[in-house]
Amino acid sequence: MKNLFAFIFGSLFAIGLMISGMSNPEKVLGFLDILGDWDISLMFVMVGAILVAIIPFQKAIRNPRTLFGEKINLPTNSQIDKNLIIGALLFGMGWGIAGVCPAPAITLIGLGYSEAWYFIGAMLLGIYLHYVWAKRQ
Repeated sequence: MKNLFAFIFGSLFAIGLMISGMSNPEKVLGFLDILGDWDISLMFVMVGAILVAIIPFQKAIRNPRTLFGEKINLPTNSQIDKNLIIGALLFGMGWGIAGVCPAPAITLIGLGYSEAWYFIGAMLLGIYLHYVWAKRQ
């Protein structure tokens, strides 16, 4: 049953990404180009996502359990440190260069855009490099 719900909600999320334009790299790059021909439409997508998610997030903070009663492991670190800043900068630069972040990249593969594999390959390499680096710390 959990897998069925995961499939349904994941599909709903992917459809939302496609309809909103979040899986269109040109639209995302247009949104990020605030000094050029700025496309503000994705701002409404982000505000809508926040409005939809705010109540479930508040509920999860008060009672970190899934609908099936499983414990949700929420982060406990609230410090802004060097690693967070570097990670955010790298993520932002990748998003700004490619116009894609992880979830829309998967959506692009489903839409038949084989070029998304370049992004996913680089993303997986980055995940692996972080894993190796973190083990050495």
